[in-house]
Amino acid sequence: MKRILPLAVVLALLSTPAWAVLDLGGKFVQGGIVTGRAEPEASVTLDGKPVPVRPDGRFFVGFGRDQAATAELVVSHPDGHVDTVPLIIEQREYDIQKIDGLPDQMVTPDEATLARIAEERSLVEVARAVDSSEPYFDAGFAWPAIGPVSGVYGSQRILNGEPRQPHFGIDIAVPEGTPVGAAAPGTVTLAQDLYFTGNTVIIDHGYGISTTYSHLRKMLVAVGDKVNQGEQVGEVGATGRATGPHLDWRLNLFEIRLDPALVVGPMPEPALAKQ
Repeated sequence: MKRILPLAVVLALLSTPAWAVLDLGGKFVQGGIVTGRAEPEASVTLDGKPVPVRPDGRFFVGFGRDQAATAELVVSHPDGHVDTVPLIIEQREYDIQKIDGLPDQMVTPDEATLARIAEERSLVEVARAVDSSEPYFDAGFAWPAIGPVSGVYGSQRILNGEPRQPHFGIDIAVPEGTPVGAAAPGTVTLAQDLYFTGNTVIIDHGYGISTTYSHLRKMLVAVGDKVNQGEQVGEVGATGRATGPHLDWRLNLFEIRLDPALVVGPMPEPALAKQ
């Protein structure tokens, strides 16, 4: 299928040498991820932040939920030449999701619990900051569970009537005990019971790309385990802040939270998924 780039990218590519930025493709939208290829040994930044570049020049850039409408990609080549590529990022409108019936402590924790939450947040940040050089993501991504989607990326959460942080993943409402498979090959960097997300597994897929699987009834992997795509890493549960069994699945590029739906396509029909 022919790839259509934003006009700003096309104009920038036409005005620079053919070797400057050989290819840019993906979702130029809030929550999207874009692949690029520069000259080997080039350095790349997005809005001033360094972007890891593979030995062959390939790289990824991601756009968070609230990414501004424009971004600036800068490629610095080994010979000192610098190319600046302006990007136009599609803006999205997000749902508002109201969730009631949660225990008060899960909405407004006490000071002791807040200290635990802060410590656990640091553990998650460390797991998501892993910058390995194994391109496991080359295998692509698959849905970790098949079923109804009950929560979408970016939706503003209203918990017991109180506005809280937006939702950064996809909720898949399937029965407790449903197997959860790894969305792509990788290495487990976190497998721990966390206050808000319950039993949580994070898998590193290389170059800052990771996936998160939350509210599990049971975790079947440990830190350091290598997993294949589709390999079971846990069972769906309702641990942590949850009103019922479901899988909260997330995709990250270092600290940037991305929309998993943009890398896997439509949810398969259950009958098709079993074939």
